[in-house]
Amino acid sequence: MLLLKHCQSLTRVGRLKTQRPLQASCAVRLWSSSSEDQRKQYQHTHKPSWRHALAGLLAGSGAVLAYGLHYRKAERAATTTAIQTVCKASSLPIFSQEEVTKHCSLEDGVWVTYKGSVYDITDFVAMHPGGDKIMLAAGGALEPFWALYAVHSQDHVLDILSEYKVGELSAEDQRKQQTVKSSDPYSSDPERHPALRINSLKPFNAEPPPEILSDNYITPSAIFFKRNHLPVPRVDPASYQLQVEGLPGGVLTLSLDDLKTRYPKHTVTATLQCAGNRRSEMNKVKQVKGLNWGIAAISNATWGGARLRDVLLEAGYRPDVAQWARHVQFEGLDKDVTGTTYGASIPLNKAVSEEGDVLLAYEMNGEDLPADHGYPVRVVVPGTVGARNVKWLGKIIVSAEESSSHWQQNDYKGFSPGTDWDTVDFKSAPAIQELPIQSAITQPADGAVIDRSAEEVTVKGYAWSGGGREVVRVDVSLDGGNTWHVAQLNSGEKGQVSAPSPPPGRAWAWKLWEVTAPLPPKAQELDIVCKAVDNSYNMQPDSVPPIWNLRGVLSNAWHRVKVKIEEDE
Repeated sequence: MLLLKHCQSLTRVGRLKTQRPLQASCAVRLWSSSSEDQRKQYQHTHKPSWRHALAGLLAGSGAVLAYGLHYRKAERAATTTAIQTVCKASSLPIFSQEEVTKHCSLEDGVWVTYKGSVYDITDFVAMHPGGDKIMLAAGGALEPFWALYAVHSQDHVLDILSEYKVGELSAEDQRKQQTVKSSDPYSSDPERHPALRINSLKPFNAEPPPEILSDNYITPSAIFFKRNHLPVPRVDPASYQLQVEGLPGGVLTLSLDDLKTRYPKHTVTATLQCAGNRRSEMNKVKQVKGLNWGIAAISNATWGGARLRDVLLEAGYRPDVAQWARHVQFEGLDKDVTGTTYGASIPLNKAVSEEGDVLLAYEMNGEDLPADHGYPVRVVVPGTVGARNVKWLGKIIVSAEESSSHWQQNDYKGFSPGTDWDTVDFKSAPAIQELPIQSAITQPADGAVIDRSAEEVTVKGYAWSGGGREVVRVDVSLDGGNTWHVAQLNSGEKGQVSAPSPPPGRAWAWKLWEVTAPLPPKAQELDIVCKAVDNSYNMQPDSVPPIWNLRGVLSNAWHRVKVKIEEDE
């Protein structure tokens, strides 16, 4: 199951053309008993036609849900408003749990229960973009599955579900359900710092306030941005095992202690950035699907652990393996209700390169990995999109193929601004690996007010480029790009001498930057802009529309903030 946060657009889909004159809660008056023949006749005449709007609700999927929602633009264009009828159900059929359980296949119908009500969801199962995972709830309760994604508790989702209501669960079976509380898979999630700005609670996704992001060259672990796709697993370090497969030496199984004692410990300072960082700016151009990240889904840390190269060599990697193998796959220990784990892969040459610096990290900023960041072991792939830095690592597979994971095959890919959900073909685009040049302004904030008497303004921010390319310059403008100032770059903590430039191709960490410039004499507002340049002379595009894409990834246009100047009285 996938991350699903921004489904508010579902409420805007509206009601598709329907022959149903009344909502289900009213329509039950059309029969006088709960006989099967009458129920089937009613459903045949008054089929729900919410298929595309409902697609993905049980899967909790982000990009896949969006595909279902936008599958037929023509059908959406024909959307009409159904008759709004308010009435009270007075004779809903009563079903026992035994009766509901019988309806667990397409042949017999697919029924589910939710908070004491019975729903027949047969009609949209075939359209469900999450495949047969929806059948896990067939004949039973939705609560354990919906608990994975908090979006299901929103009013508009419950309103849509109500269209499928066919009856009530017997009072006796309702009492039985109440005695067996469904466990919340997020109940064991760790505590988080209150300063974090939350984009999604379940799964937890949050970023630090921009104004504190650039206060430290090494981001404190507590405010390092959090990106989870599934519940945080509880992993016992004493029983933890990492399996390495696909090499001539056979399966290599390693404990946490093995990783710490059998391989030299290496440390790498590397910046991780979510593919959706700055997605909110794309949303301003045209709505996209995904978490509405601001500019702070990026952070910098010092990671410690064993080199992946060393582990693969022990497992039997030799140069001749590269004749058939092309990828190294990673599987996490975080799972959805079907047992499907988070997964991703990187190119083999990155994994085995002495200059690739890929770590099986067990430390972050000199301490054990925090739970949110993959305790006890995660992959750190410097210079590569955050999605490939798999947390809670459970398995490594050397393979001729990329990971088959949804997040490798059907997400985290970029497309043309002209590609929409009707025409997108995820197989046609490569999975994001290295990220493009990036920079953003952390201070002052957009909408800030400064006093004319200050006479000058100090602008701060961060800059980073993927693939180990070093940021060599950041240009800052106060007037929307007409004139420019070159910012001072810093690659160390305040008061410390900046570290020397790393070897070519191994600039894994960001640069913090700062510039102080005089206020333009007659300006009433500053249009502050920043753009970065790396050592390959890659530069950020000047605006968002040419790089807009339906998933809102790779958002790296010039960053802009507007600041008002308050005149002296």
